[in-house]
Amino acid sequence: MPDELTGWLAVAALLVAVLALLIGLLALRKARIGYRGRSRLRRSSAVDERALPEDVQGLRAEVQALRLESRDAMRHLAVVRYDAFGDMGGHLSWSMALLDDGGNGIVLTSIHGRTESRTYAKNITEWSSDQTLSPEEEEAVSAARP
Repeated sequence: MPDELTGWLAVAALLVAVLALLIGLLALRKARIGYRGRSRLRRSSAVDERALPEDVQGLRAEVQALRLESRDAMRHLAVVRYDAFGDMGGHLSWSMALLDDGGNGIVLTSIHGRTESRTYAKNITEWSSDQTLSPEEEEAVSAARP
């Protein structure tokens, strides 16, 4: 009886080993297929964009649209602080350039005096202005330029 039980245990162990081997081979095959698909996508995407999934192509189109949109965004900013009058301290006067990628936008200037403050705005087109810029305003435009 012990020999018969040992035989059954050996057969059961062999069946479990074969089953584990089959599961391992299936998992390996699945992993290889997945790897081949990813590497094929990597190689073909550099050559043929049609091989990319639609969602990736859609994301590329969105990124391109955002880049075009952001060109007109006023994202170049520089502030120059200074004393407009010799008897005043604290750098309370300032000039600020706010420009887009093409150098179009405005320069705002606030002159702080003892009894009053004045604020000026000047248009900037392609990094220059039709109006005469103060040295501080020119410095702000230059500092905002990428």
